[in-house]
Amino acid sequence: MIPYGRQDISESDIEAVVDVLRSDFLTQGPVVPAFEKAVLEYCHAKFAVAVNSATSALHIACMSLGVGTNDIVWTSPISFVASSNCALYCGATVDFVDIDPLTYNMSVDALSDKLQKAEKVGMLPKVVIPVHLCGQSSQMKEIYELSKKYGFKIIEDASHAIGGKYMGEYIGNCKFSDITVFSFHPVKIITTGEGGMCLTNDPQIALWLSRFRSHGIVRHTSEMTKLPDGPWYYEQIGLGYNYRMTDIQAALGLSQMKRLTEFVEARHKIADYYNNKLTEEWILKPWQHPDTYSALHLYVIRIKEGNSIVGHLQMFEKLRSAGILVNLHYIPIYRQPYYQRMGYKKKDFPNAEAYYKEAISIPMYSSLNTEQQDFIIERINSPMGFQNLF
Repeated sequence: MIPYGRQDISESDIEAVVDVLRSDFLTQGPVVPAFEKAVLEYCHAKFAVAVNSATSALHIACMSLGVGTNDIVWTSPISFVASSNCALYCGATVDFVDIDPLTYNMSVDALSDKLQKAEKVGMLPKVVIPVHLCGQSSQMKEIYELSKKYGFKIIEDASHAIGGKYMGEYIGNCKFSDITVFSFHPVKIITTGEGGMCLTNDPQIALWLSRFRSHGIVRHTSEMTKLPDGPWYYEQIGLGYNYRMTDIQAALGLSQMKRLTEFVEARHKIADYYNNKLTEEWILKPWQHPDTYSALHLYVIRIKEGNSIVGHLQMFEKLRSAGILVNLHYIPIYRQPYYQRMGYKKKDFPNAEAYYKEAISIPMYSSLNTEQQDFIIERINSPMGFQNLF
């Protein structure tokens, strides 16, 4: 079986985790701050808050920007449901912006048009969450410029994108956003088993992120409502959650950070091989915007609808039957039963609908070898019913 994605764990990674298991701290020790610092230094942001998942990171990111009841949050429909659920957790309303037909990220044109219409009826979003699908950055400069015009905050959902670049700088520097969120799930670029992180350049946002991560509790005198009763004293000054990352997870992440550049470069070699070998005219290969250097979490092909060779479902089933565990990233969020009752209309998202009818994520991970790629490519390029004759 060839999965669509998998982790790459080295002996050094294992040793790093074992070292923590033998230490005095399994959680809330020194390794989480060390991991946060490593990511900060790589991405060139000012503050980082590690948490137990990217879903948690998105939740506290919304909370830190004050998202609540009567607020509106916009995101991309082609993403995992966590990208929109985070706003619902806060009591906000969610809406979607159609995708760009080439990058599959939030369309700047669709966003601009939707903002113009929303302004006329007094329904502007408080926060917009662009999703860097497959590891390729959204067009953040243009989105940032719209945020200044229309007054919304920005959370970059960069769950797929650590190690990628936008306009020559690493994703995560928050140059064009208030907060960037990374995921460290096993199929992502680096892993902590489960885990996520918020990056920001705003010290007040960083303060709120840290509070929400750990029950709303503060331990620094400067943040308390009164002088402490003694060295044991702490205060809960708001409602938070237990979203903390353990030192065990952080040790794995810190070790993996040492190979992040290597991982991304390996993914680019794999993508180049696919690009050169997938030759059939009914296959649409990924397109990279010249402003971006993708982390290549996913490699998505599209089976052009209406071609006379093979259908989308046929190709998906054919590859699965061959032991190639392809997937589809993603079902448009508004199609989910939970969201359907909110009244979204498919016709409002023509590019997302076209994508859903054609997209297949084929295997992409740093340890995928050429022999495996050749097997995948041969199965894709050969027509339905094609058999080798011996």
